[in-house]
Amino acid sequence: MVRSLGVAVVGFGWMGRVHTQAYARVSHHFPELSLRPELVAVADEVPGRAEEAAARYGFTAAHRDWREVAADPRVQAVSIAAPNFLHREIGLAMAEAGKHIWIEKPVGLTAEDARAVSDAVTKAGVQGTVGFNYRNAPAVAAARELIASGEIGTVTHVRIRLFSDYAAHPEGALTWRYERERGGSGVLGDLASHGVDLARFLLGEIEALTADTAIFLPQRARPSGATAGHTRAAGGDLGPVENEDYVNCLLRFASGARGVLEACRVSVGEQNNYGFEVHGTKGAVFWDFRRMGELGVSRGTSYQDQPVSTVYVGPGHGEYAAFQPGSANSMGYDDLKVIEAHNFLRSIAENTSHGATLVDAVHSAAALDAMSRSAERGSWVSLA
Repeated sequence: MVRSLGVAVVGFGWMGRVHTQAYARVSHHFPELSLRPELVAVADEVPGRAEEAAARYGFTAAHRDWREVAADPRVQAVSIAAPNFLHREIGLAMAEAGKHIWIEKPVGLTAEDARAVSDAVTKAGVQGTVGFNYRNAPAVAAARELIASGEIGTVTHVRIRLFSDYAAHPEGALTWRYERERGGSGVLGDLASHGVDLARFLLGEIEALTADTAIFLPQRARPSGATAGHTRAAGGDLGPVENEDYVNCLLRFASGARGVLEACRVSVGEQNNYGFEVHGTKGAVFWDFRRMGELGVSRGTSYQDQPVSTVYVGPGHGEYAAFQPGSANSMGYDDLKVIEAHNFLRSIAENTSHGATLVDAVHSAAALDAMSRSAERGSWVSLA
């Protein structure tokens, strides 16, 4: 029996739209779901934005204040796509109101924030899904299976990269993303949080790390009005960038493997260059987000001069079959969020967690806090 589930979206910038579109598509790709999301309410503090969202996507109510969503008995589940500094307050309120939450990473500004939301979700007995979308790529699922099977031997080391140019322009506006009080850590929370999740998803727990960070564009112009995405603000009054443009981190895993995680938001010439290289005693596996459906795989018994083959993922790898019937058909970023929506709704229907959870968010946030401490002290930090 299929039943409807009243959902709301809080924060309607780009990510709020992505969540909304995922709700609209999820039943098409996963018809076996026993829940069908119904768009009940949308909230955004920017004047007119919620009303526009309601008109375009069919929400029945539009609000400036997210607290009206928390008080609405028709809403049973909420997507939280508001800025980082609001994650904790909104997450706690929604959980305490008995609403399931799908919340974007990094779930607040610190590990303490993420832990508070996680504890609230557990106490309320509701489900919590977190937006670590890159683990949802079928190729990443295939890589995890290949690593776990021992086909590349014992993992020795991994390199994870997340390079982007979204903040590279010197006229990029000084939005909340660049303020410590509202954005928290810079590229750590924005991109390195995904890197930590991929590291744990593929290789298990991180035992210790040491990190170095830098701010390469120390000043930006203040915007004159409401912003969305990565707005430019040429000619505005300059203010300081308070959080990191770049992080480089060495990792030690509980398994004994070693790793390098590097992330940058001001990499000129790099557009979403995200991926990993995992090396083992018998082979290796490589993934590039920009070629999302491909894996580079080296396996065999040659060791020296062993070739790398390109493997195209297809049905049987992750949730690929819900989107395409045969290998090498392309998937996109939004498809990963549809998979995430499916995990969220399935978690609610079965009262069992599927996909990335708030526990994963706590682990990621703890690693980010450790990176910040390490960069300040110039030393290794244990996560044990």
